[in-house]
Amino acid sequence: MDKKHVQPVGRKPRADAQQNRTRILEVAKEAFKKSGVNTSLDDIAKQAGVGPGTLYRHFPSREELLTAVYRTEAEKLAAAEQKFAETLSPVEALRAWMLLFVDYIAAKQIIAPALNALVGDPKKIFEASYSQIWEAIRALVRRAIESGDIREDLDPIDLLRALIGVANIATSPDWQQSARRLVDILIMGSRPAK
Repeated sequence: MDKKHVQPVGRKPRADAQQNRTRILEVAKEAFKKSGVNTSLDDIAKQAGVGPGTLYRHFPSREELLTAVYRTEAEKLAAAEQKFAETLSPVEALRAWMLLFVDYIAAKQIIAPALNALVGDPKKIFEASYSQIWEAIRALVRRAIESGDIREDLDPIDLLRALIGVANIATSPDWQQSARRLVDILIMGSRPAK
């Protein structure tokens, strides 16, 4: 075997390989949202501008691609907390994060049933994501309370439950617009009494 083609353990992937992986995940997320989880993996590769071999090298199975899309969305949501906290006022950071959470719910609604069917018991995947999300919303709410923008008795889980509730009772494709409106209602209702 040619030694120059062996990648040392623990070495970061090349920049182009990481870009391919990121592009595949973005295209897969949109394809799964648009056409369902049984969309053609070859079509995903084509839309991402890579060959099928590149897709399968990164994600050897549909299960691994679905899992990676789900984890990536949860990681983006958790990372957005820090970005929003650094660039927006406390209440605007909370609002922006909650709007992003609505998109996360939409992706999860499509991906979670498939993961349940493929993996059988995807609890570890969901539990790891839940703790990241929980920490993010707690930090944002704490910051908004400290700034005086949000009531001191607000429990962050109530905000998540309200948004998840809208998604769970959704019977129409426009539930996301309703959930986005609910974000503003929740923010207004969480303001301190004057």
